[in-house]
Amino acid sequence: MDLKIKGQYFLVGGAGSGFGRSVALALAAESAHVLAVSRTREKLESLKDSYPDTIDILAADLSNEDSHQEIENYFHSKPLAGIFVNAGGPPAGGAFEVTMDQWDVAWNTVVRWKISLVQRLIPLLEKNQYGRILFLESVSVKQPVPSLILSNALRPAVVGYAKTLSQEVASMGITVNVMAPGYHETAAMDRIFQKKTELEGISVAKAKEVFTKEIPVGTMGDPNDLASLSVWLLSPHARFVTGQTIAHTGGSDKGLL
Repeated sequence: MDLKIKGQYFLVGGAGSGFGRSVALALAAESAHVLAVSRTREKLESLKDSYPDTIDILAADLSNEDSHQEIENYFHSKPLAGIFVNAGGPPAGGAFEVTMDQWDVAWNTVVRWKISLVQRLIPLLEKNQYGRILFLESVSVKQPVPSLILSNALRPAVVGYAKTLSQEVASMGITVNVMAPGYHETAAMDRIFQKKTELEGISVAKAKEVFTKEIPVGTMGDPNDLASLSVWLLSPHARFVTGQTIAHTGGSDKGLL
């Protein structure tokens, strides 16, 4: 299928590893232009080596609003087509472990910067009467994940924002959706495995085995599979899909919605 994104410009957050890296590579493979953002320059440089003509890089912390100005400046003269809103998640911890200071930090890490960045970039999409906004969150917006109180409580706020925003920008040709991945082979899972080893006194390998057994398809997810779906949602083909939270869990989410 021709995704019709050749030559289009996209912003991809968290592009140094995991889902962000997979999405950046998938977009570039379709001959799209990508501004890949991550805090680690070395990871970005290896990414750019894969597609030197179509991937530009920016080493920056997306939770810092100074980086938002740099991004806006980059797209000022380029027709921004889509935004993959993604960065690292909050630390693991239960309801009685997390301090109020950690709650305050997590508000910015999980919610505030995303709203700030999107609000800043929407006028660029509105100018072209076209755009795709895709938030990368977690299955925790569908059902709580043990020992992830910060994610369980704050990521649903992003879903509420995305759903509301989708209604307000639909007439501008802009779609807004949320990806809710379950357990995948990413570095982000390491902190969950480590937490389980601390709580239950088991090995990391055993912790991974326990999580894998919760997945009906029988394996951890592949970030490249999620990237394939994400790139479709970032393409013109997805014009009639907006305001949705889409699980990518191998069947491990148990709710009806």
